[in-house]
Formats: sequence, structure tokens, C-alpha cells
Amino acid sequence: MSRPAAPKVHSTAAHQREGTPVPVAPLLSVEDIHAHYGKSHVLQGISLRVGDGELVTLLGRNGAGKTTTLKSIAGVMQPTQGQVRFGGEATHRLATHQVAQRGICLVPEHRGIFKLLTVEENLMLAQRKKSPWQLQDVYRIFPRLKERRGNGGGQLSGGEQQMLAIGRALMNAPRLLMLDEPVEGLAPVIVEEIVAQLKTIKAAGVSILLVEQNLEVCTQLADRHYIIEQGVVAHEATNAEFLADDAVKDRYLGVGLV
Repeated sequence: MSRPAAPKVHSTAAHQREGTPVPVAPLLSVEDIHAHYGKSHVLQGISLRVGDGELVTLLGRNGAGKTTTLKSIAGVMQPTQGQVRFGGEATHRLATHQVAQRGICLVPEHRGIFKLLTVEENLMLAQRKKSPWQLQDVYRIFPRLKERRGNGGGQLSGGEQQMLAIGRALMNAPRLLMLDEPVEGLAPVIVEEIVAQLKTIKAAGVSILLVEQNLEVCTQLADRHYIIEQGVVAHEATNAEFLADDAVKDRYLGVGLV
């Protein structure tokens, strides 16, 4: 079965050799950000990069600060220290809608779809003017959504709701798509579909920052990995380096890959 076509999003990244660092001028640059929930110091100096066209994962145990990192980048919460730069522009003091206008889209763990609207209404509501992603593009990548286009969001399975949430984000013309545990709790056959769909989106030039507990999914998709532990980046590696280092997986994640 041929892979569905997708609109090509402009990407300036050259192909990198395995093990080489992220480009000098990354699309996203996070520098020493700190974040608090009340008196709780959740992020304690996170720094990371995402290059144009890269897929990068944030790994770590529950409560390490992964979701808070995504929220700080998306403008859902503002860092108390440090800065976020996107496309060379400082974005860490912008409101959420302003960050989204720059091209950063967050698909949260709870998905955020409108359950009383149809699939097609959900998608059209999210469409940005002059977006390279049109309804037919989303339907090509997610044929299940085309089949269910007249169904309400609340009538979809968990996997279909996740596809709809990603499709909605694409309609908003992202340059960086951030996903918070997109395959958690989904059946293996649906996980395989979503992995293939994310590969298609990446091939179209969209950068992706992925938080995910499923290491098999992460290693199928990622160019690089960051491991967050207690609010700091404890380890950074290319995908090949990560796959080869069982000690790192055991130390920071308490798991191994078969």
C-alpha cells in the first residue's frame, strides 16, 4: 500500500550524519527555562533544540517535567526564568494564541477535540487561512477520519480521537507539532497506524517534539532523544546512540528494548 501524499512544508535542514549535532540555527531553541507550580520548582533549567524537519523525543519517568516543558514552549504557562526562541524570535512571553500563530501547535494528552461537533466540523474550525494543509490532505493521511467525517467527535474511538486531534493541529499550519503521549492506551494496530502517519507528517517537513512512554514508538520515529529527570535534562543522544546504550535506558527509564 502506497504512503498517502502530504503537502510539502518548507524545510531548510540538510540531512545529518548519524551522531552529528543539531544545526547551528535550530527552529526551536529552549534555553535554561525554569517553571513553577506554586512553590513547586518543576523545571530547573531545561535546555533543548529541535532542528528544521527533525523529530525529537522527550523521555523520562512520570512527573519528570516533560508535559510542563511542552506547556512552557506552547505558552500555556510562562517560564519563570530562561527563554524560548522559535524561528529566531523570542516567544516565551507571548500568549498561547500568539505562539500558535507563529506555528507551534500542541496536541495535549486529553486531545482537546469538540465532542459535539462532527469530525469535519472539528477540522474546518481549526483551519488557518492559507494553510498548506487542506481537508483533503488530512483525509489522505487519516482515511479513518474521512470514513467518520459525519460522526460526532464523541462517537470516535480513542485512536480516532487522537487522529482527529493531530489532524486539527495540521489544519493550523504548524511548523512545529508537539504531541503529549499520542499512543497511550491505544491498541497495537492503531499505534502502528499513528506511527506511519507521523512519519508521513515528518516527511512533509513538519518538525515534531514528542513526549511518549512507548520506547519502541520513539525509536522508530526519532532523530534524537532528551531524557528529563527531576526537571533537568539528564541525557541527550542520537537515536543510534540511545538504542546502543542499555545502561542509559535502565538508569533513567528503568526499561529496556527487546
